[in-house]
Amino acid sequence: MSMIRDLRAAVRPGRPGAPRKDTGGYDTTRDPSTPSAVVDCAVYRDGARVETPASLTPQEAMRQVRRSGGFVWIGLHEPTEAEFAGIASEFGLHPLAVEDAVQAHQRPKLERYDDSLFTVFKTIHYVEHDELTANSEIVETGEVMCFTGRDFFITVRHGGQGSLRGLRHRLQDDPELLAKGPSAVLHAIADHVVDGYIAVADAVQDDIDEVETEVFSPGRKGSPRGTDAGRIYQLKREVLQFKRAVAPLLRPMQLLSERPMRLIDPDIQKYFRDVADHLARVQEQVMGFDELLNSILQANLAQASVAQNEDMRKITSWAAIIAVPTMVCGVYGMNFDHMPELRWRFGYPMVLGITAFICFGIHRTLKRNGWL
Repeated sequence: MSMIRDLRAAVRPGRPGAPRKDTGGYDTTRDPSTPSAVVDCAVYRDGARVETPASLTPQEAMRQVRRSGGFVWIGLHEPTEAEFAGIASEFGLHPLAVEDAVQAHQRPKLERYDDSLFTVFKTIHYVEHDELTANSEIVETGEVMCFTGRDFFITVRHGGQGSLRGLRHRLQDDPELLAKGPSAVLHAIADHVVDGYIAVADAVQDDIDEVETEVFSPGRKGSPRGTDAGRIYQLKREVLQFKRAVAPLLRPMQLLSERPMRLIDPDIQKYFRDVADHLARVQEQVMGFDELLNSILQANLAQASVAQNEDMRKITSWAAIIAVPTMVCGVYGMNFDHMPELRWRFGYPMVLGITAFICFGIHRTLKRNGWL
C-alpha cells in the first residue's frame, strides 16, 4: 500500500519550480505536416520509461512488451480511420470502439470488451473573457478516449484542449505508481479530467455570481437595473454543455470503483471511489448552476415586466392629469353665446386656478399611491 500512498499527489501538478526530468519528447498537439497521428509511443517496465529510438512504432513497442514485459502507452491526436487501423489490428481493439474513437463526439461512457476497457472522457476548458456577453464562449470541450488492456494503454484525443503532457511527466516521476500498469494511468487521467471539472466549475460560479449581482442590484433612482437576458441564456447554454460532460461520467466511475475488473489493479480500484466522489460533487454543483440560472432568468424577466408596468402607470398618471385642462379647454372652446364666465372679469383666472388645483390634487394623490 505504501507504493500508492501518494497516488493523488503523483497525478497532480507539483510545487512551482520543482525539478522535473524530461524522459521523452511528448507533444499533445498534432502537427499538420506530420503524416502520423501518433504523438508519443513509450514502453514502461518496472515503473520506468524504457529508452527507445524516436522512430519506435506502436507495433515495435508492442513486440518489445511481449518479449520483455511491461506495458506500452501510445498517445494519438485526432487519427483518421486509416491511421488507426494498424494500431487497432495490432492490439485487437473492438471495431465498435475503434469507430467511436475515430469519429469522436461521443457521450462519456465505459465499455468492456474481452481483452480491453474503452473509456470516453469529455474534457472541459474555461475560456477567459473580460466581459460576459450574449455571444461569449465560456467553456470549450474536447475528448480523451482510453483503451486499457493488460499490457497496453492507448489515448486518443480530439480537440485542442485536454493536454496530457504534464500528466505523463508526473507519472514518469513516480515509478512505484507506474509499476501498477495501465490501470494506474487510467485512474490518473480520470482524476486529471475531474480536477479540470472542479476548476471550471469554480470559474463558472464567478460568472453566475456576477450576473446574479447585476440582476438584483438596484439601478438608478432605486429601480431594478436588470441585465441582458441574452447573457443569462448564453451562460445557461454553456452550463448545459458542461452538464453533458459531467453527468454521464458518474456511472462509469462508480463501476470502476465498485465492481471488480480483471484489468484494474485492486490497489488502484479503490482510488476511483475518490474520483467518483469528486465527480458527484461537481455534478451537484452544475445541477445547482442550472436551477440557479433558471431562477435568475425568471427574476430578470419579472423585473422587466415590473419596469414596464411602472412605466405604464406613470404614463397613465400624466395622461389623467393632462385630461383635466384638456377637458376645461374643450368646454370653453365651444364658443356658445350663453356662457356667463366668458364675459365675467374674474372668469379666466378662476378657471385657471380651479384647473391647476384639480391637477395638483390628482398629482398628489397619484404620488402618494406610488404611481408617480
